[in-house]
Amino acid sequence: MTGERRPPADRPLTEPHPSRLSPGHPDRERILAAHAAALAAGEAGYLDPATGLFVLSAGFLARRGTCCGRGCRHCPYVDD
Repeated sequence: MTGERRPPADRPLTEPHPSRLSPGHPDRERILAAHAAALAAGEAGYLDPATGLFVLSAGFLARRGTCCGRGCRHCPYVDD
């Protein structure tokens, strides 16, 4: 696939880029727990515990192979 990139090796799929989920976010722990459960189950995403919106998991986004440029919370392609 043209434009295919690999996620940065120094950041695991379980840890979103700080620009996408701030370390000080008030719901960070609940968000990370929901994300971890989705990753473990191989699901495409999870319902955000604060908003109820569906959020794509880093695993799903990594399997897609490219960044869509829409600012996904768990995008594995975000460069530092």
